[in-house]
This record gives sequence, structure tokens and C-alpha cells, in this order.
Amino acid sequence: MSSSAATYARENHPRFLEELKTLLRIPSVSTLPENATDCRRAAELLVTELRRIGFDNVRLIETEGHPLVYADWLHATNKPTVLCYGHYDVQPADPLDEWNTPPFEPTERNGNIYARGAVDDKGQVWAQVKALESLLATKRALPLNVRVLFEGEEEVGGEGIAAFVASKSPLLQADFALVSDTELFAPGLPTLCVGLRGMIYTEIEVRGAKTDLHSGMYGGAAPNAFVSLAQILSRLKDEDGRILIPGFYDDIIPPSAAELAAWRSLPFDEEQYRIAEVGSKKLVGEPGYTVLERTWARPTLDVHGIPGGFIGAGAKTVIPAKAQAKVSMRLVPGMTPAKAFAQYKNFVQQIAPAGVDIEVRLIHSGAPCLIPVDNPYIQAATRALHEVWGRDTVFIRSGGSIPIVGDFAKHLNLPSVMMGFGLPDDNIHAPNEKFNLKNFELGIQSLIRFLEEVGS
Repeated sequence: MSSSAATYARENHPRFLEELKTLLRIPSVSTLPENATDCRRAAELLVTELRRIGFDNVRLIETEGHPLVYADWLHATNKPTVLCYGHYDVQPADPLDEWNTPPFEPTERNGNIYARGAVDDKGQVWAQVKALESLLATKRALPLNVRVLFEGEEEVGGEGIAAFVASKSPLLQADFALVSDTELFAPGLPTLCVGLRGMIYTEIEVRGAKTDLHSGMYGGAAPNAFVSLAQILSRLKDEDGRILIPGFYDDIIPPSAAELAAWRSLPFDEEQYRIAEVGSKKLVGEPGYTVLERTWARPTLDVHGIPGGFIGAGAKTVIPAKAQAKVSMRLVPGMTPAKAFAQYKNFVQQIAPAGVDIEVRLIHSGAPCLIPVDNPYIQAATRALHEVWGRDTVFIRSGGSIPIVGDFAKHLNLPSVMMGFGLPDDNIHAPNEKFNLKNFELGIQSLIRFLEEVGS
């Protein structure tokens, strides 16, 4: 049954989309110092909008990095309180030459809106805000109590919000969290994510000689930091993709037989996934596990960048004194970031070649999580999604990490409802990121219906 709020959202959808484009034009890249002012602009736009639609206590909460956005509406007596979460920061747009249209000039084509942050996470944040507006504009009230907490550092580790949540501020008192930063398993298939991999993001630095050296005069005697780094990296995994760090797999809690059976029933075409999403000649990974198991329930180790040395045009015969690599590991239930990092650091130091010094640094981390599907908020979400999409909801895990979900559970004892509306081919973190326009519209409808369902 369609509510007045749902009708309002449909009638105002063109305006909602134009407003989203305004937010998408702000290049709020959290990792680049030159975009710090843009991050604050995005936060201030959200403050202005939350105040306009009728929220109380709307303000920025300063952190050591980019500010948090806070607001509340707490007038629903004897009703639950939801903490709505999302992030306004985005990844860098590189490589720019692979975008079909400018990353910060949102463009509609083929039923999608293309821009950096379109789906991760500005479009989904805006869906939350517009669902709340639709309820307030038509009912002059919300069906439950709402706190809003948006951050600007999710793409760089979320240290600011992590510290704020760990402080257990009274501003965060709630019954559950609503996180819209995930995706549907397939087009038109309502999906709730109930598991996330955790993460440790690290940097290895190898130092050999005191300065860069001439390879003719010193080659064969001086240690080469890049060669030493390559030797270390090559010993972290075997050719089948199995991580070789001692004890790394010891604490893993495998998925249940029922969960594995549910995954096998999902509409997943491995060859289509390889061609359309990955685009490689073949898929790789641990033998004996399906693709979904490898991406949802097995740990990983990946190298993201190796800065340093000479990379200019032409030749420079230099033995680099220093080399670095950015290395991350995705963690699964049963594993803890502290133990995984300690195992990894010890192993790297053990396998370091002679003649070099090694430093292993932890950049940021987040714990894995699993959410029981029998809690009343997940059940309300399944009913709401079925009503809007006309299909039964599927439960999936995500290979990605949303560290704040673990923080909500650890510090505030809050279960999270991860209700997102992206698609697997939305090019998150890649050129030509997009958000399906129908999913944006139905996402707002789903959020309205979910909040009504919990409030009833």
C-alpha cells in the first residue's frame, strides 16, 4: 500500500535528482589535502539540507580530519531510534582519461547517472535524506526517532567517526543503525547485506643503501631495495592465491551449510562475472572454493601500489635506496585486525632479505562482522523490500569493508541494517562510476517503507 510519503517522493523525484547532482559536483576527495575545502562544502550542504527538511540539532562535529554531520528528530514517543549512516567523501577520480564524461559533472545516460560518488556513497546518502524529507513533508512527523550521522573519511579509514563512536556519546543512543552503502546482488533483486569482511591496510618500507647508487659502480655489492621488496611480496602468497603467513587461517569461522546453500541458489553466472565485471582472461584464487566463497568468506592479500625509484621517460641506472608497497588484507569472521597484523608483520620481518631494514606500518583497520537475520529490524527490512520490489529479499555478504558497522556493534551494541541499492557493475572506485536511476527512485521508496514498518 502506497503511503502519502511514497507519493510525495515520486512526485518530487526530478527535484531530488537535480539536488543530487549538486552534491555530486563537489569533489570531496577525502585523501587529497587540496580537496579539504570541498569535503567541508559537501558536509555543509548536508547540514543545510537536514535543517531545511525539519531536523533538530543539526551541526558539524569537528574531528582531526573532515567533519561529521549530525542531526536528530526525537519526537516519536515510545518508538525505536534509528541511527542513519552514510559518507559524503569519495575516492580520487584517477585515471581521468578513462572517464567518458567528467567525473564531477554528473551526466545521465542509459538510465544511469555517472559521476564519482554517484553510488558510493552520495547517491545513497541522498536517498536517505530524501526518504526522511518525504516523511516529514507529508506527515509532519517521523514514524520513529532518527539520528543522522554522516562522515567524510570513510574512503581513508574513518578515524574521526571511529573515535567519536568509541566515545559512546549520548548523541549516538539508538536501537539500530541503518547503513546505505551496499548493493543489490542483481538488478531488481532486493538484497540485504548481513556480513562484511574486515581489513588491515599496511605499508611496507624497505631501506638498503644510505642513498641511491650507480648500478654500474655498485651493482652486485649494494642491496637493491626494489628487488628485496619484490622478494618479500612474492613470498606472501603462493601461485594458487593461498596466503603463506603462518597461522593466518587458524581462526576463520566458515559459513554455515545453510548459508552456502543460499549462496548456491543466487542468480550468479561465473563466466558473465569474469567477462562483464572483472574483464580478465580467467579468475584466480584458492582452489576448492566458489567465487562467492572466495570474495565473501575467505581472507585476501593484495598489493595496491609500489611507489618509488625511477619511473620517468628514458633510462636512469640507479639502485634505489628505498622502496615501498601498499598492501592490504581482507579479514573474515573469526579473525581480528590486531592478530592478523601481528602475524603479517612478524612474517615480513622473518623473510626480509639480507642487507636491508624493514618497517611495516598499519595505516588503518576494521573488524569483520556478521549480523543475525532474525532480529526485528532485518525482518522489517525484508517486508519493506518485498512490498516495494515485489520479490523476496536475499541475504548476502560483501567482500568489502565498512569499518563503522563493526564499531557500531562493538561500542554501541547496535545491529546494523545494511540496505543499499547499488549494482555490481556500478564501477565503485573506478572510472565511470554510476548509479542506476530506477534504483535511486526505488531506494527512496524502500527506505520510506522500512522506516514506516519499524515505526508501526
